[in-house]
Amino acid sequence: MSKSLFPAALALISMTAGISSCNNASSEKKQAADSTATKGTAAIKAAPAANTAIDTVAYNQKLKELANGDTSGLWPQKFAYPLPGAILPFNRIVAFYGNLYSTRMGILGELPKDQMLKKLDEEVEKWRKADSATPVIPALHYIAVTAQGAPGKDGKHRLRMPFHQIDTIINWAKPINALVFLDIQVGGSSVAAETPLLEPYLKLPNVHFGIDPEFSLKNGETPGSKIGTFNSDDINFAVDYLADLVRKNNLPPKILMVHRFTQGMVTDYSKIKKVPEVQIIIDMDGWGDKILKNSTYLRYIRKEPVEFTGFKLFYKNDTRKDPNGMFTPQELLKLIPRPSYIQFQ
Repeated sequence: MSKSLFPAALALISMTAGISSCNNASSEKKQAADSTATKGTAAIKAAPAANTAIDTVAYNQKLKELANGDTSGLWPQKFAYPLPGAILPFNRIVAFYGNLYSTRMGILGELPKDQMLKKLDEEVEKWRKADSATPVIPALHYIAVTAQGAPGKDGKHRLRMPFHQIDTIINWAKPINALVFLDIQVGGSSVAAETPLLEPYLKLPNVHFGIDPEFSLKNGETPGSKIGTFNSDDINFAVDYLADLVRKNNLPPKILMVHRFTQGMVTDYSKIKKVPEVQIIIDMDGWGDKILKNSTYLRYIRKEPVEFTGFKLFYKNDTRKDPNGMFTPQELLKLIPRPSYIQFQ
């Protein structure tokens, strides 16, 4: 991370406020769920991908719309057309993020189910009105592996959530036709170690994946003591794993969402693989005032393009100093490029 960018990173260092908030959930019973999924989930069969070919004219037009008049030549990015059934760029995703064991890690765990889903529907409706040309899909973005301040028995500083909690999120998503994202904060573990444990869920057509470099500490540090990092190899493992699942199970493309709010959180971005089976979102994950967040989006999302972009909004941290400090849909639609994924914490 260059010194000139450090002040922005420092101002955004307390992203998810989840390092110790799940420590009370670290019982042996929860740890025992690490290696096998519930019977109910195992019985769910993935639906085959649609055979309808991508409308390339409409696809190119939507990419142009997302580029929003960019004159730098960076947007829209050029990559292979996705497999049939691709969600992006034809839709926008509006997601609630969190963990059911914590009221501090996001709106998903902060509010009771019915109140939370009602609030999500309200946010979805705001986006439908702001951009009526782009359908909006709700999503529940669940932190399935949480970084921990305590090292745990294996010293990895991470806690895997019990699978019955993931089942709960999937069941909540069904009545509202929502997508589900499973997110991992690997601590001292790795993407390669944690991803395969979620395969029973990632085989489902409506379940997608998120990886968080902020909490990836490769040299034994405690999560939260510094901002972590993923390199292109870390991210490409997830890309390859998801692509393999898509091919073997005849699924529509998977979405891989990568959090980012500093230069060092994602290295070698130009080496990240772009394949028809996986659609990659780099999500601007910082909190702060609008000027700072806009600057962060410009530096690390717009100037280092991959495929699609996201923008994270914090109900509390963005409005701490200014009750109007959280971006509106109309304001976010002015960004270059326009985000395809909006996440609320």
